[in-house]
Amino acid sequence: MTRWGSGFADFDNDGWNDILIAAGNFTPLTDAVPTDPRYLEPLQVFRSNGNGTYSDLSDASGLNQGTMQSRRGTAFGDIDNDGNIDVVVFNVGAPPSVFLNETKNANHRALFRLLGTRSNKSAIGARVIVSTSSPAGTTTQIGEVRGGGSYLSSNDQRLHFGLGAATVMTHVQVHWPSGLFEDLKDVPADAIYTIVEGQGIKETVKLPSPAR
Repeated sequence: MTRWGSGFADFDNDGWNDILIAAGNFTPLTDAVPTDPRYLEPLQVFRSNGNGTYSDLSDASGLNQGTMQSRRGTAFGDIDNDGNIDVVVFNVGAPPSVFLNETKNANHRALFRLLGTRSNKSAIGARVIVSTSSPAGTTTQIGEVRGGGSYLSSNDQRLHFGLGAATVMTHVQVHWPSGLFEDLKDVPADAIYTIVEGQGIKETVKLPSPAR
């Protein structure tokens, strides 16, 4: 395969990042060469098993049920604000494909929109560390606000965290580019939070309750 757009995202909100890959060769002329990758290629999605291995769910996901395309960049984000990460894929010579994630399970999640004051307003470079606790111990996840994504693409700058069974984040630590550090305690899951540098949480938008 000729891979272009790729990225990690927690599509099922279990706390482990999955992988999506978009592919397509440079020109349809390569289809005349039996040993070359095809010009039109399927999307690939791999679900994390939580132990360093992945399961191929490319066909089961339904991503390849439509017309095959020669894919390029991918952009990840929660388009419809339901707490699930969606994907937009750029196709050569055709409109982009929009894939809305309709995964339904009991896993919790949260998104954080950061606004800088002393730092740059988009908070590019800010790092968020989310900790949750369970009988099995403490789980820590790290997200960083970036200005880009995969090939010719830019992701949703809100940071998304799948939280699994956790209903509360025991700590949400924000490291701002200015050097400022904030530690928010016992933050409920299932919401979109706007955090302003030096001012903590300024807006909370509740997400739909996870499906049971």
